[in-house]
Amino acid sequence: MDAVTASEPTPPQVRLRPEIAALPPYRQGRPAPADGFKLSSNENPWPPVAAVEAAIAAAASEVHRYPDATALTLRERLAERYDVTVDEVLVGAGSVSLLAQFVLAAAGPGDEVVYSWRSFEAYPGLVTVAGATSVQVPNRPDHGHDLDAMAEAVTDRTRVLIVCSPNNPTGVPVTADEFERFMGRVPADRLVLLDEAYAEFVRDEASVDGISLIGRYPNLVVLRTFSKAYGLAGVRIGYAIGPVPILDAARATAIPLGVTAVATSGALAALEPANEAELLARVDALAERREALRDGLIAQGWEIPAAQGNFVWLPTGDRTVEVAEALFAGGVVARAFPGDGIRVSVGEHESVDVLLRLLGELV
Repeated sequence: MDAVTASEPTPPQVRLRPEIAALPPYRQGRPAPADGFKLSSNENPWPPVAAVEAAIAAAASEVHRYPDATALTLRERLAERYDVTVDEVLVGAGSVSLLAQFVLAAAGPGDEVVYSWRSFEAYPGLVTVAGATSVQVPNRPDHGHDLDAMAEAVTDRTRVLIVCSPNNPTGVPVTADEFERFMGRVPADRLVLLDEAYAEFVRDEASVDGISLIGRYPNLVVLRTFSKAYGLAGVRIGYAIGPVPILDAARATAIPLGVTAVATSGALAALEPANEAELLARVDALAERREALRDGLIAQGWEIPAAQGNFVWLPTGDRTVEVAEALFAGGVVARAFPGDGIRVSVGEHESVDVLLRLLGELV
């Protein structure tokens, strides 16, 4: 007679926060086809300049040592550049890491974080991880921030407001006048984060410039990154400038030793005058390439909003998946936001003609 084997008891599931278990993780774009173009991540298409690459390589020989947890040398360089104190500069593992620190420092369960939507896709997750609630204010018809509506969305529960200029993924900047009126309406005890990851690509003189506002508002923090214009996306480093008490609170939420010596060395080398001049010349070329791409798409009949980042926005709506798949079949990977549109990074020179050919068939 066969022995009866009792079924194994099902192990209890680990108790996780339900909102975290339901939160989709941040996903990068899929790899480009062979001989194709990866235009989904807003990366700088050029490799690092030689001096920056050498600095990174030299720092890599010391990776058995812990880095300076405060990135003091880089903070000193940035403080001198922007005429602030060292304590008014905070360095993090990319500006998105700093955004997470500030949201954690200011908002928790029962609190609200206001931001425009659609905007940077990481914002909802950062708010959820903090335990706070997102208040998403729809973009205007021109795909820019509706700052009046954002100011009107402030309640007693609001703790943070995030402004992304130029807006990722739509490319539309906030003007200086709009932002000044907005700051006049936001209570001074609510934190405003001005996310300027693409500031170096802006050519519209009416756009807000966060650096010019440093020290003017006690509740404003300006965030920038070395990932885009400086081509250091792979080492993860960005910085924030703002009032010391706010930055100290964000420092308290940081994961210790999150900024590596490799990243700091790369950023310091990128700020050397000769290296920076070469890097910013590349930014100028990308801005010109962006304008050529946008002009070409508009001539084809696409309705392309203002573009002041290193990307353009295709408001494809219900056709988003169809257009994105057609681009992929043609050798181009773009970032699709189903139901809304497609963000296409400005990449290699050769990619412009390919994009115009493919999108000309799809308009």
